[in-house]
Amino acid sequence: MNLDAIIFDFDGVLLESEYELNRLTADLLTELGHPHTFEEAIEHYTGLAGRHVIEVIESRIGRPLPQEFHDRMSQEGKRALSEGIEPIAGAIDFVRGLPPAVPKAIASSSSTKWIRTHLAHLGLTEAFEPHLYSGREHVERGKPAPDLYLYAADQLGVDIARTVILEDSKVGATGALASGARVIGLAAGSHCLDGHADKLRAVGVQDIAHSFEEVARLVGLDQPSRRSPA
Repeated sequence: MNLDAIIFDFDGVLLESEYELNRLTADLLTELGHPHTFEEAIEHYTGLAGRHVIEVIESRIGRPLPQEFHDRMSQEGKRALSEGIEPIAGAIDFVRGLPPAVPKAIASSSSTKWIRTHLAHLGLTEAFEPHLYSGREHVERGKPAPDLYLYAADQLGVDIARTVILEDSKVGATGALASGARVIGLAAGSHCLDGHADKLRAVGVQDIAHSFEEVARLVGLDQPSRRSPA
Protein backbone atom coordinates (compact mmCIF):
# COMPACT_ATOMS: atom_id res chain seq x y z
CA MET A 1 0.00 0.00 0.00
CA ASN A 2 1.17 3.54 -0.73
CA LEU A 3 1.52 5.65 2.38
CA ASP A 4 2.45 9.18 3.36
CA ALA A 5 2.77 8.54 7.12
CA ILE A 6 2.28 5.99 9.88
CA ILE A 7 0.34 6.79 13.05
CA PHE A 8 0.81 4.41 15.97
CA ASP A 9 -1.47 3.75 18.87
CA PHE A 10 0.76 3.28 21.91
CA ASP A 11 -0.53 0.92 24.61
CA GLY A 12 -0.78 -2.55 23.13
CA VAL A 13 0.94 -1.52 19.89
CA LEU A 14 4.39 -0.41 21.03
CA LEU A 15 4.11 -1.20 24.75
CA GLU A 16 2.89 -4.31 26.61
CA SER A 17 0.87 -2.07 28.90
CA GLU A 18 -2.56 -3.42 27.89
CA TYR A 19 -1.56 -6.82 29.26
CA GLU A 20 -0.15 -5.34 32.45
CA LEU A 21 -3.04 -2.94 33.03
CA ASN A 22 -5.84 -5.41 32.39
CA ARG A 23 -4.21 -8.12 34.50
CA LEU A 24 -3.89 -5.63 37.36
CA THR A 25 -7.46 -4.37 36.87
CA ALA A 26 -8.92 -7.88 36.96
CA ASP A 27 -6.91 -8.89 40.04
CA LEU A 28 -7.73 -5.71 41.94
CA LEU A 29 -11.44 -5.76 41.14
CA THR A 30 -11.63 -9.40 42.22
CA GLU A 31 -9.81 -8.59 45.46
CA LEU A 32 -12.29 -5.78 46.14
CA GLY A 33 -15.28 -8.09 45.73
CA HIS A 34 -16.09 -7.69 42.04
CA PRO A 35 -14.86 -10.93 40.43
CA HIS A 36 -13.21 -10.37 37.06
CA THR A 37 -11.22 -12.65 34.83
CA PHE A 38 -8.32 -11.38 32.77
CA GLU A 39 -10.34 -12.23 29.65
CA GLU A 40 -13.23 -10.04 30.82
CA ALA A 41 -10.93 -7.11 31.45
CA ILE A 42 -9.37 -7.48 28.00
CA GLU A 43 -12.80 -7.63 26.35
CA HIS A 44 -14.32 -4.62 28.08
CA TYR A 45 -11.47 -2.25 28.96
CA THR A 46 -8.78 -2.56 26.28
CA GLY A 47 -8.30 0.71 24.44
CA LEU A 48 -9.99 2.81 27.12
CA ALA A 49 -8.26 5.20 29.49
CA GLY A 50 -8.89 7.66 32.29
CA ARG A 51 -12.45 8.68 33.04
CA HIS A 52 -13.92 6.49 30.30
CA VAL A 53 -12.58 3.21 31.66
CA ILE A 54 -13.78 4.13 35.17
CA GLU A 55 -17.25 4.83 33.81
CA VAL A 56 -17.36 1.46 32.04
CA ILE A 57 -16.16 -0.44 35.11
CA GLU A 58 -18.67 1.29 37.39
CA SER A 59 -21.47 0.63 34.91
CA ARG A 60 -20.59 -3.06 34.85
CA ILE A 61 -20.30 -3.50 38.64
CA GLY A 62 -23.28 -1.27 39.38
CA ARG A 63 -21.61 1.02 41.93
CA PRO A 64 -18.82 3.58 42.33
CA LEU A 65 -15.33 2.20 42.68
CA PRO A 66 -13.85 2.53 46.17
CA GLN A 67 -10.99 4.94 46.78
CA GLU A 68 -8.68 1.98 47.35
CA PHE A 69 -9.01 1.05 43.69
CA HIS A 70 -7.94 4.53 42.55
CA ASP A 71 -5.08 4.65 45.05
CA ARG A 72 -3.72 1.25 44.06
CA MET A 73 -3.97 1.98 40.34
CA SER A 74 -2.19 5.31 40.86
CA GLN A 75 0.57 3.58 42.81
CA GLU A 76 1.05 0.98 40.07
CA GLY A 77 1.06 3.68 37.41
CA LYS A 78 3.88 5.50 39.19
CA ARG A 79 5.83 2.26 39.48
CA ALA A 80 5.42 1.56 35.77
CA LEU A 81 6.63 5.06 34.88
CA SER A 82 9.69 4.54 37.03
CA GLU A 83 10.58 0.99 36.02
CA GLY A 84 9.25 0.81 32.46
CA ILE A 85 7.19 -1.87 30.67
CA GLU A 86 8.32 -4.37 28.07
CA PRO A 87 7.84 -3.47 24.39
CA ILE A 88 5.62 -5.44 22.04
CA ALA A 89 7.80 -8.02 20.30
CA GLY A 90 9.41 -6.53 17.21
CA ALA A 91 8.18 -2.99 17.85
CA ILE A 92 11.55 -1.35 18.49
CA ASP A 93 13.19 -2.88 15.42
CA PHE A 94 10.22 -1.95 13.24
CA VAL A 95 10.26 1.71 14.26
CA ARG A 96 14.03 1.99 13.96
CA GLY A 97 13.92 0.33 10.56
CA LEU A 98 11.40 2.76 9.05
CA PRO A 99 12.78 5.10 6.39
CA PRO A 100 13.56 8.47 8.00
CA ALA A 101 11.50 10.17 5.30
CA VAL A 102 8.27 8.49 6.49
CA PRO A 103 6.53 10.83 8.99
CA LYS A 104 5.51 9.14 12.24
CA ALA A 105 3.24 10.05 15.14
CA ILE A 106 1.68 8.48 18.20
CA ALA A 107 -2.03 8.95 18.84
CA SER A 108 -2.96 7.48 22.20
CA SER A 109 -5.66 7.65 24.85
CA SER A 110 -2.88 7.94 27.44
CA SER A 111 -1.27 11.16 28.61
CA THR A 112 1.76 12.62 26.87
CA LYS A 113 3.68 12.17 30.14
CA TRP A 114 3.01 8.43 29.98
CA ILE A 115 3.92 8.23 26.29
CA ARG A 116 7.07 10.35 26.59
CA THR A 117 8.38 8.52 29.66
CA HIS A 118 7.92 5.07 28.15
CA LEU A 119 9.38 6.12 24.80
CA ALA A 120 12.49 7.10 26.73
CA HIS A 121 12.57 3.66 28.38
CA LEU A 122 12.26 2.07 24.92
CA GLY A 123 14.89 4.31 23.37
CA LEU A 124 12.44 5.64 20.77
CA THR A 125 12.10 9.27 21.80
CA GLU A 126 13.84 10.72 18.74
CA ALA A 127 11.76 8.57 16.39
CA PHE A 128 8.53 10.35 17.34
CA GLU A 129 9.16 13.71 19.01
CA PRO A 130 7.44 16.13 18.81
CA HIS A 131 4.51 14.20 17.34
CA LEU A 132 3.00 12.72 20.51
CA TYR A 133 -0.76 13.24 20.71
CA SER A 134 -3.14 12.38 23.53
CA GLY A 135 -6.90 11.97 23.41
CA ARG A 136 -6.98 13.54 26.86
CA GLU A 137 -5.01 16.64 25.92
CA HIS A 138 -5.28 17.47 22.24
CA VAL A 139 -8.93 16.87 21.28
CA GLU A 140 -12.31 17.16 22.95
CA ARG A 141 -13.46 13.74 21.82
CA GLY A 142 -11.08 10.86 22.37
CA LYS A 143 -11.29 7.36 20.91
CA PRO A 144 -13.48 5.89 19.48
CA ALA A 145 -14.07 9.25 17.78
CA PRO A 146 -11.73 9.83 14.82
CA ASP A 147 -10.67 13.29 16.03
CA LEU A 148 -7.28 12.33 17.48
CA TYR A 149 -6.13 10.63 14.29
CA LEU A 150 -7.28 13.54 12.17
CA TYR A 151 -5.46 15.93 14.48
CA ALA A 152 -2.25 13.87 14.27
CA ALA A 153 -2.40 13.75 10.47
CA ASP A 154 -2.97 17.50 10.34
CA GLN A 155 0.05 18.09 12.59
CA LEU A 156 2.16 15.85 10.35
CA GLY A 157 0.88 17.71 7.29
CA VAL A 158 -0.30 14.54 5.54
CA ASP A 159 -3.50 13.27 3.92
CA ILE A 160 -5.30 10.95 6.34
CA ALA A 161 -6.47 8.84 3.38
CA ARG A 162 -2.81 8.05 2.59
CA THR A 163 -1.91 7.38 6.20
CA VAL A 164 -1.59 3.97 7.85
CA ILE A 165 -2.78 3.61 11.45
CA LEU A 166 -1.70 0.70 13.64
CA GLU A 167 -4.33 -0.20 16.24
CA ASP A 168 -4.79 -3.16 18.56
CA SER A 169 -8.20 -2.49 20.13
CA LYS A 170 -11.77 -2.40 18.91
CA VAL A 171 -12.15 1.07 20.40
CA GLY A 172 -9.11 2.42 18.61
CA ALA A 173 -9.77 0.63 15.35
CA THR A 174 -13.32 2.00 15.22
CA GLY A 175 -12.04 5.56 15.40
CA ALA A 176 -9.16 4.89 13.03
CA LEU A 177 -11.51 3.52 10.38
CA ALA A 178 -13.86 6.48 10.82
CA SER A 179 -10.95 8.85 10.13
CA GLY A 180 -10.60 7.51 6.59
CA ALA A 181 -7.11 6.12 7.12
CA ARG A 182 -5.82 2.71 6.09
CA VAL A 183 -5.97 0.64 9.26
CA ILE A 184 -3.86 -2.36 10.23
CA GLY A 185 -5.16 -4.32 13.19
CA LEU A 186 -2.17 -5.45 15.23
CA ALA A 187 -2.66 -8.67 17.20
CA ALA A 188 0.92 -9.07 18.41
CA GLY A 189 0.74 -8.18 22.11
CA SER A 190 0.40 -10.56 25.04
CA HIS A 191 -3.14 -9.23 25.60
CA CYS A 192 -4.22 -10.49 22.16
CA LEU A 193 -5.91 -13.74 23.11
CA ASP A 194 -7.51 -16.30 20.81
CA GLY A 195 -10.08 -14.60 18.59
CA HIS A 196 -8.57 -11.12 18.93
CA ALA A 197 -8.13 -10.76 15.17
CA ASP A 198 -11.77 -11.74 14.61
CA LYS A 199 -12.89 -8.98 16.99
CA LEU A 200 -10.93 -6.43 14.96
CA ARG A 201 -12.41 -7.76 11.73
CA ALA A 202 -15.88 -7.47 13.27
CA VAL A 203 -15.51 -3.67 13.51
CA GLY A 204 -14.36 -3.46 9.90
CA VAL A 205 -10.58 -3.93 9.92
CA GLN A 206 -9.50 -5.79 6.79
CA ASP A 207 -5.73 -5.97 7.25
CA ILE A 208 -4.58 -7.95 10.29
CA ALA A 209 -0.98 -8.44 11.38
CA HIS A 210 0.15 -10.87 14.08
CA SER A 211 3.69 -9.51 14.13
CA PHE A 212 5.63 -6.46 13.04
CA GLU A 213 7.15 -8.54 10.27
CA GLU A 214 3.63 -8.87 8.87
CA VAL A 215 3.10 -5.12 9.30
CA ALA A 216 6.25 -4.47 7.24
CA ARG A 217 4.97 -6.69 4.45
CA LEU A 218 1.54 -5.06 4.48
CA VAL A 219 2.97 -1.57 4.10
CA GLY A 220 5.50 -2.67 1.51
CA LEU A 221 8.59 -2.08 3.64
CA ASP A 222 11.13 -4.86 3.38
CA GLN A 223 12.92 -4.70 6.71
CA PRO A 224 15.90 -6.88 7.55
CA SER A 225 15.56 -9.12 10.57
CA ARG A 226 17.70 -7.87 13.43
CA ARG A 227 17.74 -7.95 17.19
CA SER A 228 17.34 -4.93 19.40
CA PRO A 229 20.21 -4.24 21.79
CA ALA A 230 19.56 -5.53 25.28
